[in-house]
Amino acid sequence: MKFTRNIALIVLLFGISIYACKKELSEPFLGFQQPSNFPQPTYHFESNTVTKAGFELGRKLFYDPLLSHNNTISCGNCHIQTSAFVHPGHSVSHGIYDRLGKRNSPPIMNLAWSTTFMWDGGIFDLDLQPLAPIANHVEMDDTITNVLAKLRHTTTYPTLFQKAFGSTEITGTKFLKALAQFMVMCVSSHSKYDSVMRNEGAHFSESEQIGYSLFQQKCNSCHKEPLFTDLSFRNNGLPVSGLNDEGRFSVTLDSSDRYKFKVPSLRNILFTAPYMHDGRYYDLDGVLDYYSNNVQNTLNLDPLLKENGKLGISLTSADKLNLLAFLKTLSDRSFLLDKKFSEQ
Repeated sequence: MKFTRNIALIVLLFGISIYACKKELSEPFLGFQQPSNFPQPTYHFESNTVTKAGFELGRKLFYDPLLSHNNTISCGNCHIQTSAFVHPGHSVSHGIYDRLGKRNSPPIMNLAWSTTFMWDGGIFDLDLQPLAPIANHVEMDDTITNVLAKLRHTTTYPTLFQKAFGSTEITGTKFLKALAQFMVMCVSSHSKYDSVMRNEGAHFSESEQIGYSLFQQKCNSCHKEPLFTDLSFRNNGLPVSGLNDEGRFSVTLDSSDRYKFKVPSLRNILFTAPYMHDGRYYDLDGVLDYYSNNVQNTLNLDPLLKENGKLGISLTSADKLNLLAFLKTLSDRSFLLDKKFSEQ
C-alpha cells in the first residue's frame, strides 16, 4: 500500500512538472509594455516592432564577444545587468586589451524614452548606437563589416536571423534592429517609488517622504520624474580633468555646449557607481557633498547651480540623510535580477 502511494505521488509530481513546463512554454511574449506612470515612449516602434525572436537574437548578440576585434569583449562586459547595465567599480570603461576609455559606462535602461544617446548625445537613434562602441579603438575596435562576416560563418546565427526576420540573410540593418529590440525592452519601473506613485500599497517612511519633498525642491528640475532625468545636457560645475573632455561641444561645436553632459537618470542609483561622466565619485555621499560644497563656477555652469549668488545646492547633514533615504526607493531589484535580460 505504501509502495502504491509513493508511485501515485511520483506520478502526481511528474504531472505538475510537465504542466509547469508547458505553462512556461505557452506564456505569451508581451513585447514592450509602457508603465502606467511613464510618459509615451519616443522610440520608433513602427519601424522596429519588438518580437520574441528579435528580442532573443538581440540578447544573444549583446552578450557575444564576436562583436569585438579579438572576440573577447561583448556589450555585456561593460554593461552588467546587476548594476543596471553599467561597469561597476570602474571610473571609465575598460575595453579590448584592457584599454581605458575616457568616460564612465552609462546605464542601459528606459532607453525607449530617449532621443539621444551617450554622454554627449552624439547618437540620435538607438538603432545606430551599437556602431559607436564596435568601431571605437578602446572599446571593441572592430568594423560592422567584419562583425557581420563572423556572424555569417557561425552555425547558429543564420537560423536565429531567419526566426527574427524571415530570412537567413545577415545584414547590418537587421543586426542593429535586433540589438535595439533587446535594449528597448530594458525597462526599469518596479521600484518602491513606482509602487507608491501607482498606489499599489507601498508607502514612504517618514525619512523617505522628507527626502522626496527635498528632491522635488532641489533636484527635480534636472532629474525630472518619473524617468529621473530631463534628458538635457548641462554643465554641473565639475573641475575640468586632465582629459579635458568637452562633452556636448565635441558634437555640436557650439561654444555654449562646452563641458555639458547628459543628465543621467537616478533610477537604480545605488547600483550604478561610480558617478559623473568620468566616474570621479565612488559613493553617493561624495556626490551630495560635491553639490553642497564644491561646485565650481566653470564656463557654461548651469544657472540652476548658481542661484541667489551661491554655488551649488544648499543641503544640511540631515537633508543629505533624507535624500539618500529617498534615492534608495528608486532601486528596482526585479529589473536587476530579471533572467529575461541575463546571458542565456
